Amino acid sequence: MRRKIRQLERGARKHRLSTQRLVKRYRQHPVVIPLLTFIGLSIIGLGIFLSFNHGTPKFQPISSYIVIVSHDHQQQTVPTNQPTVGALLQKLHITLSLGDVVEPSLTTPITQDNFRINVYRAVPVEIIEGDQTTFTFSAASTPRAIVQQTGTPIYPADGVSAVPVNNFVTQHTIAEQIVIVPATPVNLNVYGTPTVTRTHAKTVGQLLSQNKIILGKNDSVQPSITTPITPNIQIFLIQSGTKISTVQQSIAIPVQTVFDNSLTFGTSAVRQQGSVGVEILTYQDNLQNGIVVGQTLIQTIITQPAVPEIIAEGQAVQIPADKTAVMAQAGISSSDYPYVNYIVSNESGWCPTKLQGEIGYCPGYAPSSYPSDRGYGLGQATPGTKMSSFGSDWQTNPSTQLRWATSYADGRYGSWEGAYNFWHAHHYW
Repeated sequence: MRRKIRQLERGARKHRLSTQRLVKRYRQHPVVIPLLTFIGLSIIGLGIFLSFNHGTPKFQPISSYIVIVSHDHQQQTVPTNQPTVGALLQKLHITLSLGDVVEPSLTTPITQDNFRINVYRAVPVEIIEGDQTTFTFSAASTPRAIVQQTGTPIYPADGVSAVPVNNFVTQHTIAEQIVIVPATPVNLNVYGTPTVTRTHAKTVGQLLSQNKIILGKNDSVQPSITTPITPNIQIFLIQSGTKISTVQQSIAIPVQTVFDNSLTFGTSAVRQQGSVGVEILTYQDNLQNGIVVGQTLIQTIITQPAVPEIIAEGQAVQIPADKTAVMAQAGISSSDYPYVNYIVSNESGWCPTKLQGEIGYCPGYAPSSYPSDRGYGLGQATPGTKMSSFGSDWQTNPSTQLRWATSYADGRYGSWEGAYNFWHAHHYW
């Protein structure tokens, strides 16, 4: 019996020594201490988060953005902390070649979850202008934008059109064809005001008609209306017996907006650069004792048409469920979710404990003070204490903070849509 007890004691001692050696060996391992530290901090952080959300982990600030990159017939979904579109493409080793187009632009900040980036690869293009042919590559979306991208000189009055290649054998090309029909330059003198215009008219009379120039009973034109238009021809509009004055002014660039579901809501892409136009306003001066006492507008002559700028506005909305749940809890209409998500993503990255100026992380606790000149919370209320009237938990509760933000948006801008429009134009609200 004693022998059996001694054997058990020796076995227990041997097991204890083996365990001590094992613990000592793991203590000396370089990974164990950091790993235990990480686990401990994670548990502490989870406890803080649960206390913020009353024990229900329904809401997460954005620590990194999910980005959807479409390129080369594939779609890549990646988490990222890269600040811009260009930085992310470089990180993903997505190289760009001559003529490739990226929407939104390379300098666009990545500030929303489920952010969309589209890379369009250039295709061969043949630009034909008279007897001259230029081969290039382009992914631009309009014929004029393709010509602009290549740097080929083009004027607003020039005709630009795409011609499909139906038979590459007979047409001797596999490239898309862009045909430029240049307008003829004309030196036009409008009642003493010289200007240069460009036209596809064949005669002086056609030029007057196309530019909606109406000759009055005291007006004349030199040379005659039957004169053929030739490059740099001199044409004079003359009026006798009445004092005429003219004013030359710019025509603002018109903007054409197209809505695109392949771009994230709040982002945009310029698909064609615009240019200003030029017009001449012709006035008849009203004289009294030889002094001009008034003017009557006779006609407006457009000598250079304005080229519209074409802008694609993103419409794709894909908001994480935890964010929509908080917006719903705050009483925000679902139709306003895109506006709220855009503003809050740009203001705080959906961090309810962020003070203005804190970049790159979301603190796990509220600050000890709220400076009067610094924003705080989801909507960056300045100071944060102004949210206190919406609930005693305003320091950490995202729903309470959004109720304040809704009141602010409605009071200052009339609606969340109005607040979004202002933010989009001025980058603050």
